[in-house]
Amino acid sequence: MLYPSRPPEPHNLLFGVRPIVEALLAGKEIDKVLIKKGFDRAALQELEPLLLQHKVPYQYVPIEKLNRLTRKNHQGLVAFASLIEYADLQEILIAAAEAGKVPFVLLLDDVTDVRNFGAIARSAECAGVDAIVIPSAGAAPINGDAMKTSAGALNLVPVCRVKSLYNAITLLHQCGVQVVAASEKSATTIYEAQFELPTALVLGSEESGISQEVIKVADSLIKIPLVGRIASLNVSAAASVLLFEVQRQRNHK
Repeated sequence: MLYPSRPPEPHNLLFGVRPIVEALLAGKEIDKVLIKKGFDRAALQELEPLLLQHKVPYQYVPIEKLNRLTRKNHQGLVAFASLIEYADLQEILIAAAEAGKVPFVLLLDDVTDVRNFGAIARSAECAGVDAIVIPSAGAAPINGDAMKTSAGALNLVPVCRVKSLYNAITLLHQCGVQVVAASEKSATTIYEAQFELPTALVLGSEESGISQEVIKVADSLIKIPLVGRIASLNVSAAASVLLFEVQRQRNHK
């Protein structure tokens, strides 16, 4: 009788308090930390402030979840080390201005599927996006699946992890960048938008869409006109349509 094989263990896991503390002190990027429910809080006295300082999301989970991640002795803590180095959004915008380039930024709100994220990153790199912006909580982990699906794009297009998209949009506005959110509820199509201007596109998850907090501060809403009976596109497909409409408008002349 054949039994289903266990999926391979991710290569980017760290276990226990001390290795995670040392990784953070060494400047290593950590995507998130899972802590066993009931873990001794006194043992987290050094780790917890570092997680807050470096804006690393963490959550308490049942031990069974940790056991499913690894066969190793995880000591009640598992950290996901990022496979990339995150960029600073303000530095990206300054560099674009100094190079005389019209900024083109992509913001992802609650896009948590790693394969969708990888596919979006691939399209973003091909479309000349200056940076992808993701929130520290509510974003897909940049793991092996995301890297593979991106076909190497995640090694090429800068990814900026921010505490909140609201703060990122505030910075974009200060730098003269319009923020355009994709929503099927909009009456304006992508062909009516003015993408020749400095632009940041916002895409949300297929399940919940873009948060109301982000919609309220966006400069405009746009939609992809659909003529079929299915009312929506996969988020990675929608991203490709939007990204290359920006390039069409900018390169039309």
